[in-house]
Amino acid sequence: MTASVLKITDLHAGAGSRQILRGIDLEVRSGEIHAVMGPNGSGKSTLAHVLMGRPGYEVISGSVTLDGVEMLGLEPFERAQAGLFLTFQYPIEVPGVPLQAALTESLIAAGRIVQAEAEPLTARLREEARELGISPDILARPMNVDLSGGEAKRNETLQLAILRPRIAILDELDSGLDVDALGQVARRIERATREGDPPLGVIAITHYRRLLVELPAQYVHVLSEGRIVASGGPELAEELERTGYAAYREDAGAPGQARAGYAGPGELGLGETFPGGLIRG
Repeated sequence: MTASVLKITDLHAGAGSRQILRGIDLEVRSGEIHAVMGPNGSGKSTLAHVLMGRPGYEVISGSVTLDGVEMLGLEPFERAQAGLFLTFQYPIEVPGVPLQAALTESLIAAGRIVQAEAEPLTARLREEARELGISPDILARPMNVDLSGGEAKRNETLQLAILRPRIAILDELDSGLDVDALGQVARRIERATREGDPPLGVIAITHYRRLLVELPAQYVHVLSEGRIVASGGPELAEELERTGYAAYREDAGAPGQARAGYAGPGELGLGETFPGGLIRG
């Protein structure tokens, strides 16, 4: 089985005249789930947009590589073909483009299938749709048109299941999903981290621990003021649920940038160690 690695190194970026990301370091490997949490305005969605190359954001410095290939400078479709995938916080409608047609053309463009293999894709789509609780008629409808927020999020998860990216960036996947839908979506994504060659690596951006109850993350990072200021295991998300983000704001005396990642008990080496492996730089 092969493995993929997304490596973000000292990433600085902004929009217009405002710098938002101030030195992000993060490494995500196949099969891993990393949660990125933080208050409003901390740079979480900006990180997602910069990773996928959304127009309007400027990279000031740093590097983003996927399996050693530099992503910065590539067009969004080239990043997608390389194996990056973004689920939107607010999925947009694409009138006139049926979901099944869009997925078929995406796979053909990426060299994953040829036109003759498009028909077997229909059966797989229906199987995945059934698992995610998606009505079969939605597959032939224009993408996300007249769908509820929850239906659109299920649709995006269906796209992830079919396209099988190497790394998925989930921008507030839990937004707009009820408890049952969140469970269905999270189970499908978690399964993708255990299957495939390579299995999926995940960056899950969220405000709330409820997503991580359904989609357990091995690593949790706090993003504040454009920096990762703390990293730990699942216990860090539990702490945030109890105490909130106030302690991690710069104006509240929060520390500077911590080492990204979680080495595990006894292997931290840098910074001050707190109970549960939380790192503060």
